[in-house]
Order: sequence, then C-alpha cells, then structure tokens
Amino acid sequence: MAATRPLGADAARAIAGAFAPAHPLGNRWDYYYSRSKLGSDPLYPGVCDALRGSDAPLLDLGCGLGLLAHALRADGIALCYRGVDNDAGKVARARRAAERAGLADASFECVDLAAPGSGVDRLGHRGSVAILDVLQFIPPDAQQRTLEAAIAMLVPGARLVVRTGLDDGGRRARVTRAVDVLSRALGWMNAGPSRYPDAAALRAMFDRAGLVSTFEPLYGNTPFNNWRVVAEKPA
Repeated sequence: MAATRPLGADAARAIAGAFAPAHPLGNRWDYYYSRSKLGSDPLYPGVCDALRGSDAPLLDLGCGLGLLAHALRADGIALCYRGVDNDAGKVARARRAAERAGLADASFECVDLAAPGSGVDRLGHRGSVAILDVLQFIPPDAQQRTLEAAIAMLVPGARLVVRTGLDDGGRRARVTRAVDVLSRALGWMNAGPSRYPDAAALRAMFDRAGLVSTFEPLYGNTPFNNWRVVAEKPA
C-alpha cells in the first residue's frame, strides 16, 4: 500500500487548529486529540489513498469529529462529504471545526447506526462510503444491516472503505479490544466493543455483491490489529 505513514507534524497541527478553543482557557481536548491522532495513526492517509481518483460523493458513517473531511481537503481530494455519527456532541463540534476551516461541501448529522430502523438505508446517499473504526462498536445484527446498506449505496466506480480490527485471535487483536474497552470506560466512545468482523465473512459478502475487494494492514507503528478494507463496485 502506497500510503501507510501518518500525516507529518506540520499537517497534523494545521488541521488540529480548527479544533482549538476560541478562548485561551477553553477545553483543548479535541485539539490535542486531533493532533495526536493525525500525527500517529496512518488511518487518514490510507483512506485518502483508497479514495483517490474517485469523484463519487462520500458518506462517512460514524464520522466522529469529522477528521476525514479535513484530511481529504488537505490532500487535495475535493469530494462532496457527508458525515453522520450517533454522538450529538461530536457532531456539533465537527460542524464548528468544519466552519472554522472553511470546508466546502461538508455536512454533519446525528444518526445512530445501531438502532433498529435508524434510517441508515434511507439516507438517500449514492456514492462512496467510509466506515472507520466503527463496526466493532455496534452489535452483529447492526453490523450486517450497516454493511448491506453501505453496499446498496455504491454506484459504479464508487468504493466502500472500512478500517476495522479483525477477529483473528492474535496479540494485536487482544490489544485492540483492551484499548476499545478503555476508551469506553474513559467516556471517549459512547459504546464498548461488541464483535470484531471476520475477514472471510466480509470477503464472502463483497463477492456476493459483485464487488472487488482488498484487505491490507493499516496499523503502522501502533500496536492495534487495524486493517484497511476496500470494496469497489466495478465501473
């Protein structure tokens, strides 16, 4: 894979600036989190690489603070971006940061992927879909519904890009679960890990849908069992 390194320190700092508090004594958690995440995790360069060359609109399921929108713009990828997340507080902060950064064609809304009848399949999106570090936090039946809905949204040439831990029983998988549990305990995530996807099951689902898929590690220098999964609908 061409892009497996995190963003450089200057690029990470520049993006994180949109998340700095307006007042010098304000809460700087989002600023430091964004700067650390962007500067240590190869997630965003890896996703930008996966989406490069496509002009399909992008739906980011479980967008959090919307860092992907900022990373795409910084990389010169001007896709129409729509982010949804079940954390209303993060969605509000994502909107503020996007406005401060002057991101064009970027919107955010609150949607619960795990709730039955949540409307994910009714969002009316047609294009590419990103699901980053989300699947393990929703129940197995909701995982299935979310993936099926995402696949149905793809248009020819569009891509489904997933970053997830995989259930392979290795040391990295155990570390990933432990940290996800800790993130819930600290309150950063509003749900704990449920079930990590199985690679063979994902491949079978994509094959049945006629998608061309690739699975590549995307953990860089981190201890986590994170993989980049890309499934493209042939043009």
